[in-house]
Amino acid sequence: MHTDIIIPLVLYLVLVFAISAYAYLKRKKTNQFTDYFIGNRTMGGFLLAMTLAATYISASSFIGGPGAAYKFGLGWVLLAMIQVPTVLLSLGILGKKFAILARKYNAITLSDMLYAHYKSRLIVWFASIAIVIAFIGAMTVQFIGGARLLESSVGLPYGYGLIIFGVGTVIYTAFGGFRAGILNDAFQGLIMLIGAIILLVAVIYAGGGIAHIMDSMRQIDPALLTPEGPNNFMDFPFMTSFWILVCFGVVGLPHTAVRCMAYKDSKAVHRGILIGTVIVTVIMFTMHLSGALGRAILPNLTIPDQVVPNLIVTVMPPIAAGIFLAAPLAAIMSTINAQLLQVSSVIIKDLFLSIKPEAKKHDKALTRLSVLITFIFGALLIIAAWNPPDMVIWLNLLAFGGLEAVFLWPLVLGLYWKKANAYGALSSMVLGAVCYALLASYNIKLFDFHPIVPALILGLVAFLVANPFGQHLQHKD
Repeated sequence: MHTDIIIPLVLYLVLVFAISAYAYLKRKKTNQFTDYFIGNRTMGGFLLAMTLAATYISASSFIGGPGAAYKFGLGWVLLAMIQVPTVLLSLGILGKKFAILARKYNAITLSDMLYAHYKSRLIVWFASIAIVIAFIGAMTVQFIGGARLLESSVGLPYGYGLIIFGVGTVIYTAFGGFRAGILNDAFQGLIMLIGAIILLVAVIYAGGGIAHIMDSMRQIDPALLTPEGPNNFMDFPFMTSFWILVCFGVVGLPHTAVRCMAYKDSKAVHRGILIGTVIVTVIMFTMHLSGALGRAILPNLTIPDQVVPNLIVTVMPPIAAGIFLAAPLAAIMSTINAQLLQVSSVIIKDLFLSIKPEAKKHDKALTRLSVLITFIFGALLIIAAWNPPDMVIWLNLLAFGGLEAVFLWPLVLGLYWKKANAYGALSSMVLGAVCYALLASYNIKLFDFHPIVPALILGLVAFLVANPFGQHLQHKD
C-alpha cells in the first residue's frame, strides 16, 4: 500500500463528495426532478465544454486507449486523434436545434425528444431498453478502469478497489444528480488536462528524451513506429471504421445528446465548441502518446490497460503521483455519472411514468426513486465488473457501437428531415441494432470493416425505404 499516493486521492474524493453535497442542497430549492437530470438547463459555455469533454473522455481514453497505444505503438496515437472533432460535431449537429426543441417539448430525456417528434411509444420503449442494455457494457468498462487504477497504483487487490471505487462513485452520483455531475466535470476536466500534460512531460524525461525512447521502441518492434502498427493491424478499413465509431457516430450517443439539452443560450454553444475541442485534442494526444512511449519504460507489462497507472507511479514522486492519479479517476467518474443518470432517467421517466403517469405529481418521491435505482444499478455493475478482460477498450467500443446503430439516424434525421416518421425511425433502430448485434456477436467483418459501418448503412437504408410507407399509411388514416 502506497500511503503517500492514497492521501491525495482521499482528499480528491472528499472534494468530489463536497461538490455533490452542495448540488444536493441546491436541488432542494428547485424543481427537484428536472434539476436532478438536466440541472434546470442552466449550463454556460465553460461548463458545457467541460461536461462534454469529461463525459466523452472516459476509462477508454485514460486506461484503454493508452493501453492500446502501448500495444500497437504510435499508429494508435494517430488513430486516436480522429476523435478531435467530437465536440464540434455533437454541438454543431445537435446543438441549438436540440436545445430549442427540448425546451419546446419540456424534454428531460432522449426518449422524450424521440416521442415528441415520432409520437410512438414503441420507439420510446425500444430506445429505453437499448440504452439500458448498452450502458451495462459501457459502465462495466468504467468500473473495471477505476478498479484497475487503484490496483496498479495504490496496491489494492482488484476486488477491494472495485468495491471502494464503485460504491464511492454511485453515492456521489445518486445524491448529487446532474448538477453535481457538471460541477464535478468542470473540476475533473481541469485535473485531467493538467495531469495529462504533466504525465507526458514526466514520461519523456524518465525515458531519456524522445530520441532515446524511439530507439528503445524500435529495438522492441520497429512496427511500433509505423502508422499501421504490428502485423498491419491498423489498415484502411480499421481506420475508417474507427473514425465512424468514435467521431461521426458520437452524435448518436445518448449521454452526449442529453448535454445538448441542458445549456443556457447560444453563446454557451459557441464557447463550448471552442473550449471543448481544445480540451479533447490536448488530452487525447498527451494520454495516447504517453501510453505509446511507455512501452520503452515498462516493456514487460502483460496487461496493457495497466500502463497509465504504472507510469504515474514510476515516473512521478509519490505525492505528485497521488495528485495526478486523480486525472484518470476523474475521467472515469464523470463518465459513470453521466451514464448512471441516463439509465435512471430512462427507467423512471420513459418506462415507469409511461405506465403510471399520475406519479408525475410526486416530485420528491420520483427523485428518491431515482436515487434508489442508481444504487441498485451500481451494485449490479460492480458484480458485472468482477472478472474483467485484459483490454477494456474493445468492450467500450462494442457498447458505443450498439448505441450509435440504434440512435444516430433517428436523432439526426428527426431533427433535419420534416418528413421523417415513426415507421422509418423504428425500422432503422431495429435493423441497425440487429445487424450490429449479429456481426459483433459472431465477429463477422464485411470487407474488413467494423460492424458499425454496415449497421449504420443498413439503418440509413431502412429509414429511407420504410419512411415513404409510413407517409402513405398516415395519408390513408
